[in-house]
Amino acid sequence: MNFKYDVVVIGAGHAGCEAAAAAANMGSKTCLLTMDMNKIGQMSCNPAVGGIAKGQIVREVDALGGYMGLIADKTALQFRMLNRSKGPAMWSPRAQCDRGKYIWAWREVLDSIDNLSIWQDVATELLVEDGRATGVRTQLGVTFHAQCVVLTAGTFLNGLLHFGAVQIPGGRVAEPAVYQLTESITKHGIQQARMKTGTPVRIDKRSVDFSQMDIQEGENDFHRFSYISTPRKLKQLCCWTCFTNDACHEILRQALPYSPLYNGQIQSIGPRYCPSIETKIVTFPDKEQHQLFLEPEGETSNELYLNGFSSSLPIDIQLQALKEIPAFRNLRVYRPGYAIEYDFFDPTQLHHSLESKVIRNLFLAGQVNGTTGYEEAAGQGIIAGINAHINCEGGEPFTLGRDEAYIGVLIDDLVTKGVDEPYRMFTSRAEYRILLRQDDADARLTEKAYNIGLAKRNRYDIFRKKTEDIERILEFCKGYSIKADKINGVLENMGTTPLQHGTKLMELLERPQLSLEGLAPHIKALNELLQCIDVRKEEVTEAAEIQIKYSGYIKRERIMAEKMKRLENIHIRGHFDYSSIQSLSTEARQKLQKIDPETLAQAQRIPGVSPSDINVLLVLMKR
Repeated sequence: MNFKYDVVVIGAGHAGCEAAAAAANMGSKTCLLTMDMNKIGQMSCNPAVGGIAKGQIVREVDALGGYMGLIADKTALQFRMLNRSKGPAMWSPRAQCDRGKYIWAWREVLDSIDNLSIWQDVATELLVEDGRATGVRTQLGVTFHAQCVVLTAGTFLNGLLHFGAVQIPGGRVAEPAVYQLTESITKHGIQQARMKTGTPVRIDKRSVDFSQMDIQEGENDFHRFSYISTPRKLKQLCCWTCFTNDACHEILRQALPYSPLYNGQIQSIGPRYCPSIETKIVTFPDKEQHQLFLEPEGETSNELYLNGFSSSLPIDIQLQALKEIPAFRNLRVYRPGYAIEYDFFDPTQLHHSLESKVIRNLFLAGQVNGTTGYEEAAGQGIIAGINAHINCEGGEPFTLGRDEAYIGVLIDDLVTKGVDEPYRMFTSRAEYRILLRQDDADARLTEKAYNIGLAKRNRYDIFRKKTEDIERILEFCKGYSIKADKINGVLENMGTTPLQHGTKLMELLERPQLSLEGLAPHIKALNELLQCIDVRKEEVTEAAEIQIKYSGYIKRERIMAEKMKRLENIHIRGHFDYSSIQSLSTEARQKLQKIDPETLAQAQRIPGVSPSDINVLLVLMKR
């Protein structure tokens, strides 16, 4: 075999799969290294895709030409649109998936890509010459030569599992850790630290008393992750909910001296927003109960995932505490929860393209950058894969702004602010979230992806058709006049104020009680227009309606984003020796020197850099 490639991707998790697929689909000869070809795209924790803000990232990956959304739709067991009681900026798709089918769907996709090879092995050394990544050496003694290397090793770098006092080296349960690779990277000056995450117990469905739980049904409407996927085909299943109680909490409290999190056994940083059950009872001592979600692992499997009960306590303690919950009196489990510690690298040492500032042609994506979550990993992976290909072929880096994508917010936060805990995306992290809705990800990103050669023609044509249909609806609503005497009876029946005089349909639809579908039976021309939409009618109608109802908010936020772009256009990298500018605060000098921001807008987002520091730089730029 010829082990020379354009791009080598280390790790076949969500970041690695998207990176390898993107680079290969753009034309780079690519190899994906994984220690187990049967675990490609493995969901290490919850068998679910999406969630609040995470679902928007999946839609963005799909709009760029990635595969996570397509595969999630294909293997979905339950789909829900979260936050429907709030405005559309907050709507977030989420799906429970069949864990096994998800893995094999990814394998089928990767096997179908012409430029992509897969090699089962463990990378143990990054090869670097003259400050440039040139390849990888593996455990089997194979040397891969490459123009670019993408590192997406997840939790495997010097990974250590904690089951109470029992410590087992590993990247996941029953899978070995990766040694030597971290050290081969840090010797070149890249900074490394440790993080911790965890996962809950897996439960045998046959031992659960479901009469003691509440059913949580899914939604089986038109919503999906990918705007080009077909309707869901797997049997749609329910989830269940229940609560912990005082007896359960008391067992956990008494066992805290045996918890690796509280007895000093684990020293690294854990996730604030997905805490273990022992952290919950310590952080919220007055809370009498915590909600738990029991979720299916597969269409035909008896294995269930207990969301909300992540723990690294000893096995017997976990079982004792759970058996105090009525639904789990006769509990049997497949395996207990555990914690894992692993290496990550300081993301402020990356460019926005996710290329290392220290080692050229080395890209990092996923948990090695201090993030947590499949979706955050996939978003980074597709950007790293795109830019690895661009580095091979030549061209400008492909980056996304904070007003263009949640992926842009994610990467900018990592590169600009760094991390002091595992980073998880939330809608609150995006200052322009009304522009970054889940319904318009394709409108924001598909043309960009098509122009760089990632999104293919069939995807682009579907996107253009959808865009044209939305525009037809908007133009019709702007121009169509409604007479008061013809519509007032309908308005009264719909619980909204009658008209005093005629108006345009666009203005009428701004009312929250009214919808295109609701008015169509009463407005013949509108009904005929909607009937002409033959592809994804419901999605098109919803997208148009959102633009109508929230047009004022969208315009205002766009103006704010354009103002901020003026600072994005002021490039400052290479212009200053920050350590010598005494008019800057000490903290600002230190942070600016370390991060070396590309633009004034990025400098403004660095914690510790004040508005007065930005004014100093503006004055110096004018000089």
